[in-house]
Amino acid sequence: MGNKTASAAYAMRIDRVFDYIDKHLFEPLSVDELSKQANFSRFHFQRQFSAYTGLSTTRYIQLLRLRKASYQLVFQELRSITDIGLEAGFGNAESFSRAFKKCFGQTPTQFRTQPAWQPWNERMLLPKRIRSPQMNVTVVDFSETLVAALEHRGSPSLVMDTVRNFIDWRKQSGLSPIASSRTFGIAYDDPAATPAELFRFDVCGEVKQPVPENPQGVINKRIPEGRYAVVRHIGSTDRISDSVYYLYREWLPESGEELREFPLFFQYIKRVPETPEHEQVTDVYLPLV
Repeated sequence: MGNKTASAAYAMRIDRVFDYIDKHLFEPLSVDELSKQANFSRFHFQRQFSAYTGLSTTRYIQLLRLRKASYQLVFQELRSITDIGLEAGFGNAESFSRAFKKCFGQTPTQFRTQPAWQPWNERMLLPKRIRSPQMNVTVVDFSETLVAALEHRGSPSLVMDTVRNFIDWRKQSGLSPIASSRTFGIAYDDPAATPAELFRFDVCGEVKQPVPENPQGVINKRIPEGRYAVVRHIGSTDRISDSVYYLYREWLPESGEELREFPLFFQYIKRVPETPEHEQVTDVYLPLV
């Protein structure tokens, strides 16, 4: 077995541990069970995991739990901080607050009120995963859709602030009910290839009528009708570039299709915090001639 093949096989075994942790995040997770998932010796598993990821299993699991708690704090305002902390595996609100502040530099109360997403993103650096999801691309006809759009301009790490403002508009206006209206994101730029200050992204909700002027700055836009290649991305949107690059690098050159003058966009089918991150569903739309 060549070095590359052996390395990929090893990474796949670590990936199985990631998958198992995702699915059992709020259950007791023993080193014995995690080492079995990867078929590693339990005597060496902790060192192997740390050497590969740069994190201990305990720290990795705590980061994932705090990540889920972060989304709940910001987007589920009616849930108490104590309940969120208990669900994340902390014995009481004080221990949750200490761990949260140590990790992100803000208490849960401060983060709920005014989340500092930039340092949150910097400290939430999780190990890269090599597995690409199975890709099933379909070509569909999409009908023209009127959307309310809030334009994000600036660092990708601050998109969540725009999302929160858009959710506030949705609640206050009632013009794009989240339960019955589709939610989209229009991606003008590749965050990996665009200077942060020039990054553009629209957070959108389907509407049936034009949106009047509003304090949040939500404006009217349209997603045009036409043919689109669609691939379904399952899992964290942090890894959605896997699906995007697959469309551009692998599917498009082999398909014989040509691209149309409109940005790629996402339709969010299932989102955090209601859905666990590994079960999120996002459809990626690539416009075709």
